[in-house]
Amino acid sequence: MSDESVILEESAPLDLRLSEAELAATREHVTAFVESVVEDAGADGAVLGLSGGIDSTLTAHLAVEALGTERVHGLVMPSDVNTADNMSDAERVARDLGIDYDVIDIGPIFDAFVEAFPEEDAGERIDTDPLRTAAGNVRVRIRGVLNYFVANAENRIVLGTGNRSEALTGYFTKYGDQAVDCNPIGNLYKQQVRQLAAHVGVDDDLVTKTPSAEMWIGQTDEAEMGLGYDTLDAILALHVDGPLSKSATVRQLDVTPEQVDRVVDLYERSAHKRAMPPAPDPLYR
Repeated sequence: MSDESVILEESAPLDLRLSEAELAATREHVTAFVESVVEDAGADGAVLGLSGGIDSTLTAHLAVEALGTERVHGLVMPSDVNTADNMSDAERVARDLGIDYDVIDIGPIFDAFVEAFPEEDAGERIDTDPLRTAAGNVRVRIRGVLNYFVANAENRIVLGTGNRSEALTGYFTKYGDQAVDCNPIGNLYKQQVRQLAAHVGVDDDLVTKTPSAEMWIGQTDEAEMGLGYDTLDAILALHVDGPLSKSATVRQLDVTPEQVDRVVDLYERSAHKRAMPPAPDPLYR
Protein backbone atom coordinates (compact mmCIF):
# COMPACT_ATOMS: atom_id res chain seq x y z
CA MET A 1 0.00 0.00 0.00
CA SER A 2 1.18 3.49 -0.77
CA ASP A 3 2.64 5.77 1.87
CA GLU A 4 -0.09 8.35 2.43
CA SER A 5 2.50 10.99 3.31
CA VAL A 6 2.92 11.54 -0.43
CA ILE A 7 -0.73 12.38 -0.90
CA LEU A 8 -0.77 15.82 0.70
CA GLU A 9 1.69 18.44 -0.49
CA GLU A 10 3.36 20.44 2.27
CA SER A 11 2.01 23.59 0.66
CA ALA A 12 -1.62 22.43 0.71
CA PRO A 13 -3.61 25.22 2.40
CA LEU A 14 -6.26 22.87 3.80
CA ASP A 15 -6.02 19.25 4.86
CA LEU A 16 -9.06 17.47 3.43
CA ARG A 17 -7.78 13.98 4.11
CA LEU A 18 -10.20 11.41 5.46
CA SER A 19 -9.53 9.34 8.56
CA GLU A 20 -8.85 5.62 8.20
CA ALA A 21 -12.41 4.89 9.32
CA GLU A 22 -13.77 7.39 6.80
CA LEU A 23 -11.66 5.90 4.03
CA ALA A 24 -12.96 2.42 4.77
CA ALA A 25 -16.55 3.68 4.91
CA THR A 26 -16.13 5.62 1.65
CA ARG A 27 -14.67 2.58 -0.08
CA GLU A 28 -17.60 0.43 1.02
CA HIS A 29 -20.13 3.15 0.16
CA VAL A 30 -18.81 3.64 -3.38
CA THR A 31 -18.57 -0.06 -4.19
CA ALA A 32 -22.11 -0.64 -2.91
CA PHE A 33 -23.25 2.28 -5.06
CA VAL A 34 -21.68 0.82 -8.21
CA GLU A 35 -23.18 -2.58 -7.55
CA SER A 36 -26.59 -1.00 -6.97
CA VAL A 37 -26.52 1.08 -10.17
CA VAL A 38 -25.63 -1.97 -12.26
CA GLU A 39 -28.30 -4.09 -10.58
CA ASP A 40 -31.00 -1.42 -10.89
CA ALA A 41 -30.22 -1.06 -14.60
CA GLY A 42 -30.50 -4.80 -15.17
CA ALA A 43 -27.01 -4.62 -16.65
CA ASP A 44 -24.38 -7.32 -16.89
CA GLY A 45 -21.50 -5.10 -15.83
CA ALA A 46 -19.72 -1.83 -16.52
CA VAL A 47 -17.50 -0.15 -19.10
CA LEU A 48 -15.06 2.65 -18.38
CA GLY A 49 -12.37 4.51 -20.21
CA LEU A 50 -8.85 4.06 -18.86
CA SER A 51 -6.51 7.02 -19.33
CA GLY A 52 -3.63 6.06 -17.05
CA GLY A 53 -4.61 8.87 -14.67
CA ILE A 54 -5.54 8.59 -11.04
CA ASP A 55 -9.28 9.14 -11.45
CA SER A 56 -9.92 6.34 -13.93
CA THR A 57 -7.46 4.09 -12.10
CA LEU A 58 -9.25 4.50 -8.76
CA THR A 59 -12.65 4.04 -10.42
CA ALA A 60 -11.44 0.83 -12.06
CA HIS A 61 -10.16 -0.53 -8.73
CA LEU A 62 -13.45 0.21 -7.00
CA ALA A 63 -15.48 -1.19 -9.90
CA VAL A 64 -13.60 -4.49 -9.76
CA GLU A 65 -14.12 -4.60 -6.02
CA ALA A 66 -17.85 -4.04 -6.53
CA LEU A 67 -18.48 -6.24 -9.55
CA GLY A 68 -15.57 -8.63 -9.99
CA THR A 69 -13.08 -8.75 -12.85
CA GLU A 70 -15.36 -10.43 -15.39
CA ARG A 71 -17.99 -7.68 -15.18
CA VAL A 72 -15.65 -4.74 -15.82
CA HIS A 73 -14.49 -3.86 -19.36
CA GLY A 74 -11.82 -1.23 -19.88
CA LEU A 75 -11.27 0.86 -22.99
CA VAL A 76 -7.92 2.48 -23.73
CA MET A 77 -8.50 5.08 -26.45
CA PRO A 78 -5.29 6.81 -27.53
CA SER A 79 -4.84 9.54 -30.10
CA ASP A 80 -1.81 11.36 -31.42
CA VAL A 81 -1.85 13.82 -28.48
CA ASN A 82 -1.63 11.11 -25.81
CA THR A 83 1.75 10.20 -24.36
CA ALA A 84 2.94 6.64 -24.71
CA ASP A 85 3.61 6.52 -20.96
CA ASN A 86 0.00 7.35 -20.10
CA MET A 87 -1.39 4.74 -22.48
CA SER A 88 1.07 2.21 -21.11
CA ASP A 89 -0.10 3.05 -17.58
CA ALA A 90 -3.72 2.56 -18.66
CA GLU A 91 -2.98 -0.91 -20.00
CA ARG A 92 -0.94 -1.70 -16.91
CA VAL A 93 -3.91 -0.88 -14.68
CA ALA A 94 -6.14 -3.22 -16.69
CA ARG A 95 -3.58 -6.02 -16.61
CA ASP A 96 -2.90 -5.61 -12.89
CA LEU A 97 -6.63 -5.76 -12.15
CA GLY A 98 -7.14 -8.71 -14.48
CA ILE A 99 -9.97 -7.11 -16.46
CA ASP A 100 -10.67 -7.44 -20.17
CA TYR A 101 -9.68 -4.32 -22.09
CA ASP A 102 -9.44 -3.11 -25.65
CA VAL A 103 -7.18 -0.52 -27.21
CA ILE A 104 -9.00 1.61 -29.79
CA ASP A 105 -7.02 4.20 -31.71
CA ILE A 106 -9.36 7.17 -32.09
CA GLY A 107 -7.02 8.93 -34.52
CA PRO A 108 -8.82 7.86 -37.72
CA ILE A 109 -12.20 8.78 -36.23
CA PHE A 110 -10.91 12.21 -35.21
CA ASP A 111 -9.36 12.73 -38.65
CA ALA A 112 -12.75 12.05 -40.23
CA PHE A 113 -14.27 14.82 -38.12
CA VAL A 114 -11.56 17.26 -39.16
CA GLU A 115 -12.03 16.35 -42.82
CA ALA A 116 -15.77 16.92 -42.45
CA PHE A 117 -15.30 20.36 -40.87
CA PRO A 118 -16.74 23.08 -43.14
CA GLU A 119 -13.53 25.10 -43.35
CA GLU A 120 -10.95 23.57 -45.65
CA ASP A 121 -7.90 24.67 -43.65
CA ALA A 122 -9.11 23.12 -40.35
CA GLY A 123 -6.29 20.58 -40.37
CA GLU A 124 -3.72 23.34 -40.66
CA ARG A 125 -5.21 25.29 -37.71
CA ILE A 126 -5.81 22.33 -35.44
CA ASP A 127 -3.09 23.38 -32.97
CA THR A 128 -4.27 26.98 -32.54
CA ASP A 129 -7.17 28.29 -30.48
CA PRO A 130 -10.11 28.24 -30.66
CA LEU A 131 -9.85 25.19 -32.92
CA ARG A 132 -7.42 23.46 -30.56
CA THR A 133 -9.93 23.47 -27.71
CA ALA A 134 -12.76 22.44 -30.01
CA ALA A 135 -10.65 19.59 -31.36
CA GLY A 136 -9.76 18.46 -27.84
CA ASN A 137 -13.44 18.29 -27.00
CA VAL A 138 -14.09 16.22 -30.12
CA ARG A 139 -11.53 13.67 -28.96
CA VAL A 140 -13.23 13.45 -25.57
CA ARG A 141 -16.68 13.07 -27.14
CA ILE A 142 -15.44 10.31 -29.46
CA ARG A 143 -14.38 8.37 -26.39
CA GLY A 144 -17.81 8.90 -24.85
CA VAL A 145 -19.51 7.52 -27.96
CA LEU A 146 -17.23 4.47 -27.96
CA ASN A 147 -17.91 3.85 -24.28
CA TYR A 148 -21.62 3.70 -25.00
CA PHE A 149 -21.15 1.68 -28.20
CA VAL A 150 -19.45 -1.07 -26.20
CA ALA A 151 -21.75 -0.69 -23.19
CA ASN A 152 -24.91 -0.98 -25.29
CA ALA A 153 -23.53 -3.96 -27.20
CA GLU A 154 -22.65 -5.79 -23.97
CA ASN A 155 -25.59 -4.69 -21.79
CA ARG A 156 -23.35 -2.72 -19.46
CA ILE A 157 -23.46 0.73 -17.90
CA VAL A 158 -20.82 3.42 -18.43
CA LEU A 159 -18.88 4.49 -15.36
CA GLY A 160 -17.74 8.09 -15.15
CA THR A 161 -14.35 8.90 -13.67
CA GLY A 162 -14.88 12.55 -12.73
CA ASN A 163 -14.26 13.92 -9.24
CA ARG A 164 -15.90 16.74 -7.28
CA SER A 165 -13.15 19.28 -8.02
CA GLU A 166 -13.68 18.85 -11.75
CA ALA A 167 -17.47 18.86 -11.49
CA LEU A 168 -17.61 22.14 -9.55
CA THR A 169 -15.21 23.93 -11.88
CA GLY A 170 -16.64 22.52 -15.10
CA TYR A 171 -13.36 20.86 -15.92
CA PHE A 172 -14.93 18.28 -18.20
CA THR A 173 -16.32 18.16 -21.71
CA LYS A 174 -20.06 18.54 -22.01
CA TYR A 175 -21.49 15.34 -23.51
CA GLY A 176 -17.99 13.89 -23.42
CA ASP A 177 -16.33 12.51 -20.31
CA GLN A 178 -19.51 13.27 -18.35
CA ALA A 179 -21.72 11.40 -20.81
CA VAL A 180 -21.98 8.56 -18.29
CA ASP A 181 -24.48 6.62 -16.20
CA CYS A 182 -22.95 7.43 -12.82
CA ASN A 183 -19.90 9.00 -11.17
CA PRO A 184 -18.59 6.68 -8.43
CA ILE A 185 -15.95 9.16 -7.17
CA GLY A 186 -17.96 12.26 -8.03
CA ASN A 187 -18.20 13.48 -4.41
CA LEU A 188 -14.47 13.30 -3.68
CA TYR A 189 -12.13 16.27 -3.99
CA LYS A 190 -8.92 15.56 -5.91
CA GLN A 191 -6.91 15.42 -2.70
CA GLN A 192 -9.27 12.73 -1.39
CA VAL A 193 -9.11 10.83 -4.67
CA ARG A 194 -5.35 10.54 -4.31
CA GLN A 195 -5.72 9.48 -0.70
CA LEU A 196 -8.37 6.83 -1.39
CA ALA A 197 -6.32 5.54 -4.30
CA ALA A 198 -3.37 5.02 -1.96
CA HIS A 199 -5.71 3.35 0.53
CA VAL A 200 -6.93 0.76 -1.98
CA GLY A 201 -3.40 -0.04 -3.13
CA VAL A 202 -2.84 1.97 -6.32
CA ASP A 203 0.85 2.26 -7.17
CA ASP A 204 2.62 5.37 -5.86
CA ASP A 205 3.67 6.61 -9.30
CA LEU A 206 0.04 6.72 -10.40
CA VAL A 207 -1.13 8.35 -7.16
CA THR A 208 1.33 11.23 -7.51
CA LYS A 209 1.18 11.55 -11.30
CA THR A 210 0.67 15.04 -12.79
CA PRO A 211 -2.99 15.25 -13.83
CA SER A 212 -3.67 15.84 -17.53
CA ALA A 213 -6.78 15.42 -19.64
CA GLU A 214 -4.39 15.26 -22.64
CA MET A 215 -6.76 17.20 -24.86
CA TRP A 216 -3.68 18.46 -26.70
CA ILE A 217 0.07 17.92 -26.52
CA GLY A 218 1.63 19.21 -23.31
CA GLN A 219 -1.69 20.07 -21.65
CA THR A 220 -1.94 19.78 -17.85
CA ASP A 221 -5.03 20.30 -15.71
CA GLU A 222 -3.45 22.71 -13.24
CA ALA A 223 -1.85 24.91 -15.90
CA GLU A 224 -5.14 25.21 -17.74
CA MET A 225 -7.13 26.02 -14.59
CA GLY A 226 -4.53 28.48 -13.39
CA LEU A 227 -3.94 27.01 -9.92
CA GLY A 228 -2.99 23.75 -8.24
CA TYR A 229 -5.51 21.14 -7.15
CA ASP A 230 -4.70 21.52 -3.45
CA THR A 231 -5.44 25.24 -3.57
CA LEU A 232 -8.50 24.63 -5.75
CA ASP A 233 -9.86 22.01 -3.36
CA ALA A 234 -9.38 24.26 -0.35
CA ILE A 235 -11.23 27.21 -1.91
CA LEU A 236 -14.03 24.94 -3.11
CA ALA A 237 -14.41 23.32 0.30
CA LEU A 238 -14.44 26.52 2.35
CA HIS A 239 -16.00 29.08 -0.02
CA VAL A 240 -17.99 27.44 -2.82
CA ASP A 241 -19.20 24.42 -0.85
CA GLY A 242 -18.59 25.99 2.53
CA PRO A 243 -19.79 28.99 4.53
CA LEU A 244 -16.77 31.31 4.43
CA SER A 245 -16.85 34.66 2.66
CA LYS A 246 -14.20 35.64 0.15
CA SER A 247 -12.25 37.69 2.69
CA ALA A 248 -12.47 34.97 5.34
CA THR A 249 -11.30 32.38 2.82
CA VAL A 250 -8.29 34.52 1.91
CA ARG A 251 -7.36 34.86 5.59
CA GLN A 252 -8.02 31.24 6.50
CA LEU A 253 -6.10 29.71 3.60
CA ASP A 254 -3.47 32.40 3.00
CA VAL A 255 -4.44 32.55 -0.67
CA THR A 256 -4.91 35.62 -2.84
CA PRO A 257 -8.25 37.26 -3.63
CA GLU A 258 -7.49 36.63 -7.30
CA GLN A 259 -7.26 32.88 -6.65
CA VAL A 260 -10.65 32.88 -4.96
CA ASP A 261 -12.10 34.92 -7.83
CA ARG A 262 -10.66 32.44 -10.32
CA VAL A 263 -12.34 29.48 -8.62
CA VAL A 264 -15.66 31.30 -8.29
CA ASP A 265 -15.48 32.28 -11.96
CA LEU A 266 -14.84 28.67 -12.99
CA TYR A 267 -17.78 27.55 -10.86
CA GLU A 268 -20.23 30.16 -12.13
CA ARG A 269 -19.31 29.92 -15.80
CA SER A 270 -19.71 26.13 -15.77
CA ALA A 271 -23.17 26.07 -14.14
CA HIS A 272 -24.75 25.03 -17.46
CA LYS A 273 -22.62 21.87 -17.46
CA ARG A 274 -24.15 20.71 -14.19
CA ALA A 275 -27.76 21.18 -15.27
CA MET A 276 -30.15 19.70 -17.78
CA PRO A 277 -30.46 21.73 -21.00
CA PRO A 278 -32.90 24.55 -20.22
CA ALA A 279 -36.29 25.09 -21.79
CA PRO A 280 -38.52 28.18 -21.53
CA ASP A 281 -41.06 28.20 -18.74
CA PRO A 282 -44.38 26.70 -19.87
CA LEU A 283 -46.99 29.19 -20.96
CA TYR A 284 -49.87 26.82 -20.27
CA ARG A 285 -50.28 24.14 -17.63
